[in-house]
Amino acid sequence: MSDRPPVAPKIHHSAVKPTHDQVPVLYVIVVYSVVLFGLWTIPGARVAINPLKLFAIGWHELCHVTVAILTGGNIVKVTIDPYVGGCTIVEGGHPPSILSAGYIGSTVLGAVFIMSGFDTLMAKIMSFVAGIGLIAPLSLVRDKLTIALTLVFEGLLIGFWFIDHGQALRWYMLFLGVLHVFYAVWDVTDDKFFRKVNDSDATQFAILYPRIPAHVWAIFWILFEIAFLIGFVLAGIASFKLTKDQMYVQAAQFLPT
Repeated sequence: MSDRPPVAPKIHHSAVKPTHDQVPVLYVIVVYSVVLFGLWTIPGARVAINPLKLFAIGWHELCHVTVAILTGGNIVKVTIDPYVGGCTIVEGGHPPSILSAGYIGSTVLGAVFIMSGFDTLMAKIMSFVAGIGLIAPLSLVRDKLTIALTLVFEGLLIGFWFIDHGQALRWYMLFLGVLHVFYAVWDVTDDKFFRKVNDSDATQFAILYPRIPAHVWAIFWILFEIAFLIGFVLAGIASFKLTKDQMYVQAAQFLPT
């Protein structure tokens, strides 16, 4: 008879199973999606997020511009406006790549912002990207209300650094993440319901490939964004398993406030 004590069976925890501290992030993503759809589409409320829209539109157009240059195109004109949307006019280059770059770039940046919603240290790092992204479009803006609102959002970003060593930044980054990752939704909504001057990229794809209607392109890109969102949420759950207290200690060592 063996005298060895029985060995307890190993319990394998799934890497993508959210912890107690991660579950609220998942709910907040859903809430933010609904809130942003309302803010983007309700007249009057749309103005309140103009600085965030400028950030999203500016990054989207920058992705078009970057790929246009990389594929040998010449930039003729770039428009960034929270009311009429963005527009990049290019001569030459590789049209499919240039056109795809906008939605892909927006989705990737949004997904990274969403991942930072799971970790305070990453949120603090990504807040520098957000700060630059918010202030950069002011070089093209002359509307006093938009300028004032931009300063408000910048002030909130700075202020959140001083709340529990940046814990509040997670929710700010998460908001920006949802805003960017679902850019195709807002773009198509503006095109369909608000008849904005600048067409959505889905409409431009239908012009480039006439056999496929715009609504099919819209569905394709929205599904692409949802798939990317799910993938990065799972990556965030698997990568950042620290508790709130552990995140507090870790974040306090990086530019402590």
